[in-house]
Amino acid sequence: MREITVAEAIREALAEEIERNPEVIVLGEDVGAFGGCFGVTAGLYEKYPNNVLDTMIAETGILGLSLGAAYSGMKMVPELMFADFVTVANDYIVNQASKNRYMTGMQPGGQVAGMVVRLPNGAGVRAAAQHSQCMEGYVMHCPGIKIACPSTPYDTKGMLKYAIRGNDPVLFFEHKLLYGVKGPVPDLGEDYVIPFASADVKREGTDVTVVATQVMVHKALAAAEKLAEEGISVEVVDPRSLKPLDKPTIFKSVRKTGHLVVVNEGCRTGNALNEIVTLCAEECLDALKGRVVRVTGPDTPIPFSPKLEDMWLVQENDIIQGVLKALD
Repeated sequence: MREITVAEAIREALAEEIERNPEVIVLGEDVGAFGGCFGVTAGLYEKYPNNVLDTMIAETGILGLSLGAAYSGMKMVPELMFADFVTVANDYIVNQASKNRYMTGMQPGGQVAGMVVRLPNGAGVRAAAQHSQCMEGYVMHCPGIKIACPSTPYDTKGMLKYAIRGNDPVLFFEHKLLYGVKGPVPDLGEDYVIPFASADVKREGTDVTVVATQVMVHKALAAAEKLAEEGISVEVVDPRSLKPLDKPTIFKSVRKTGHLVVVNEGCRTGNALNEIVTLCAEECLDALKGRVVRVTGPDTPIPFSPKLEDMWLVQENDIIQGVLKALD
């Protein structure tokens, strides 16, 4: 396999799906000639001028247009420049995309709404409180929406292709700090997809299960390396998608290790991984040998000051301390 970045993996996935289906449309603020705020769509407009469309600065308009076209059978891939802006387009996500197929049967059976909303999320780029949030927890409560949160180039490309080929509205979270991260991906021409609800065990272990998402997967793996030097064997599980969730893989790991730590960058209250804690309490309580530990961001807005932002963010040592607490 060759190595490419997450940004390149996204770009390849979009290009391959446009080639496969001319009704795949990528649209958003500056995704065209400019190549996207983070350079992810660079070069796509020049190659596919009819499929890559710049829009006005209006998130409600972007999602309204995308949802209407999706109901007509097109495959829409809108980008909101920052995941935080799901709040601006909240009605189209919470009240429309998630519900209209159930309420009106837009197509036979009411089953088609192929819209994949790309959402750059996460802190660490000094973008302050309104442009740095992990919003998965905010939308977790909404039935009818699928949620993806990959952590590697391989996972990102395969899951994005899978989402575009599907018939469901998907919120596809892309952590901004991962865009430049490299990893192995099959050669061009080797088509593959990764279904949702297929958690991946990134590192096998026997003493404690750490369930982590996006950037936190990489920090958890680094923490696991250090803990291994102390004789502690950490299993790192990446859910890859939160809705639907691969419960069997997570439960199997928890039953093997008897200890659970969940790690997510978002705020503690209402955190997306709180659902995993609840599920394990419901279905794996007999296997747990100690307390469940949550390692998350604090319940405050994200600071703009670099020093304060670094203090706000979950760091490798926070995960190590969480593991030690779970094993205490």
